[in-house]
Amino acid sequence: MSSYLETARRVIEIEADALSMLSAGLGDSFDRAVEVILAARGRVVVSGMGKSGHIARKIAATLASTGTPAQFVHPAEASHGDLGMVAEGDVAIVISNSGETPEIADIVAHTRRFSIPLIGIASREGSTLVRQCDVALLLPAAPEACGKGIVPTTSTTMTLALGDALAVALMEHRQFTPEHFRTFHPGGKLGAQLSRVADLMHHDMPLVAEDTPMTEALLEISQKGYGVTGVTGTDGKLVGIITDGDLRRHMSGLLDHQAADVMTPDPRTIRPDQLAEAALAEMQSRKITCLFAVDDGSPQGILHIHDCLRAGIV
Repeated sequence: MSSYLETARRVIEIEADALSMLSAGLGDSFDRAVEVILAARGRVVVSGMGKSGHIARKIAATLASTGTPAQFVHPAEASHGDLGMVAEGDVAIVISNSGETPEIADIVAHTRRFSIPLIGIASREGSTLVRQCDVALLLPAAPEACGKGIVPTTSTTMTLALGDALAVALMEHRQFTPEHFRTFHPGGKLGAQLSRVADLMHHDMPLVAEDTPMTEALLEISQKGYGVTGVTGTDGKLVGIITDGDLRRHMSGLLDHQAADVMTPDPRTIRPDQLAEAALAEMQSRKITCLFAVDDGSPQGILHIHDCLRAGIV
């Protein structure tokens, strides 16, 4: 085994051990931190300097994308005007491994002056940040993975995990769903996977009545370009579908028939509020290319397999 691989495994094992220590050490202060955030009328303002600042940005982004309004405020910029971003009704999370970072002093003082709840994340119990904050989340005394005790590695990993734990606890309390997540994340692969049928379906559907002559039904299939047409009853509800296979099976005397004679009754459908990913899975498993989106029996739209593929759902 190479020395590089040995180093990699040592680093990961050190950080994994630290995460186990962090989990074991969590107590009532974590519950209080969640309750403080839930009680806030405004935003969660997350701040930190240096490597802690990078972690703070990620925590703020995770909170914001999971239903907890949040923003990052740089502590040095806060001292030069950005303290106005921290207002009554907000709650602040300030991160400093030592708890003594000079740049956080002004934002900490600001929260004390205006009675803004302060959650501190640090590793030293008697530090200034821990003494000043309303809720202290202490990191366990775990060695940095660099082996020299000077490069933020283990400490930043623990802080990041603690932020994720807060975000997930808040998500579960708010019953945050994938549909909610898509509201904040419409782009990229995740956005595509969370698309609903209603987001992709076409409203200009090929539809004919049961008593429509097949000459007109063929025209509807040709004009709409989906290779199928839905068949509706007198109440406007979808009762069948005519596909290429149906046309081939009724080729003899086809033009003498009505739509009801040729259609396949009770076709596979999907609801508009279902995930498009479920529609794609249904089409692939049934080896079909289209699904009608139906609400209480009434057709609302049509989804083609190509719509899913174009949206990046694979």
